Amino acid sequence: MARVSDAAPTPRLFAPTTVAVLLALGIAGFVATLLLSAYAPDWRGRGDGGAHALSGGVTGYSALVRLAEATGRRPRIVRDPHRFDTEDLLVATPETGAAPIDPVLAPRASLPTLFVLPKWSTRADAKHPGWVHVTGLKDRLEAYGVFVPETRFAIVQRPSFGRPLRAVVPELAGLRLAAPRPLQAIRAPARSPAYGVLEPVIVDERGAIVLGRFTDRPLYVLADPDLLDNRGMHDPRTAAAALALLDWMNSNAAQGIAFDVTLNGLAAGANPLKLVFEPPFLALTLTLAVALLLAALGTVTRFGSPRERPRALALGKAALVDNTAALVRRAGREARLGQRYVDVVREAAARAFAAPARLRGAALDAYLDGLDRHARFTALASTLAAATGAAEMTRAARALHDWMGERE
Repeated sequence: MARVSDAAPTPRLFAPTTVAVLLALGIAGFVATLLLSAYAPDWRGRGDGGAHALSGGVTGYSALVRLAEATGRRPRIVRDPHRFDTEDLLVATPETGAAPIDPVLAPRASLPTLFVLPKWSTRADAKHPGWVHVTGLKDRLEAYGVFVPETRFAIVQRPSFGRPLRAVVPELAGLRLAAPRPLQAIRAPARSPAYGVLEPVIVDERGAIVLGRFTDRPLYVLADPDLLDNRGMHDPRTAAAALALLDWMNSNAAQGIAFDVTLNGLAAGANPLKLVFEPPFLALTLTLAVALLLAALGTVTRFGSPRERPRALALGKAALVDNTAALVRRAGREARLGQRYVDVVREAAARAFAAPARLRGAALDAYLDGLDRHARFTALASTLAAATGAAEMTRAARALHDWMGERE
């Protein structure tokens, strides 16, 4: 007789290791998506070659930001217009004369602010992303238009031959600066109905203003950006002079230097999703992550000794009584059990107390009433038969049960 072989086990669709790897990759991808959604706006503008603090192009200011960070000056990029009200010096670098500067100036009436006027025209380098080629000087109307119509400057652009610039204020007397080639400056005198007279801070050999300060508010104007941009930071002397100028313009209560990029089209409002990944809410996020991890582990492995599951249907007389009582209770038939219990007790009492077999009904009740008991049978039976509530019926049934159990 041939022996029947055991059936081959059904192959699994996915191995546990494969499922674990897929789950881990899914979670990592979800977290990465959240992080990118939260911090992607902070990366806008990096590598575009513009004239702003995030740009590494020749007309950008990222070198100055890195230099300030390396020397402990705590630079930060401001993308939210609601964060302009800071004691820190705010450096604004509009790239065109059409940039709206009123949102920057309005909250900083008494706070130090530096505006760097545009100078260079550039085009992108097709071979090197983030690099630009300088194609020439911008039209003087671009620098002239930054403060128009409140203020009108006479902008001059001329060869400087690298001659030294001169600091007018005593605090910067030791500053050594060579004029950029070519030089862009503001012809003195310069006056503004809105901000007062533009006093010179740094001038060229002809007295034109390279860096000026208005008399009615701590507002500074740098006519030539090459004293701060990446082109100028190649020269160690220019870099050192740039830091000295920023320190001199900064307020006494400042804790760093702020670089605005909203005028360069890189504004970004507050992102609520970033709060999840930053203090103080980071602690709550990590706590929830650990809780989810423990919940996931709980589905894979068991914690502690297993508990025996109770039977769906209990066995024994007690279980039968409980189940029957539950069915009666659910059916709403409890009120009808009183009279039936009276009939059961009557028959049991007739046998227990040797009542004559011919007695039935009222005659049997009279015989039971005649027994030497603390209460009459008919009175207890009437109370139980008339009971409606569960508590009342229980008390009456217990009294009848006690009557039955009395001993002579």
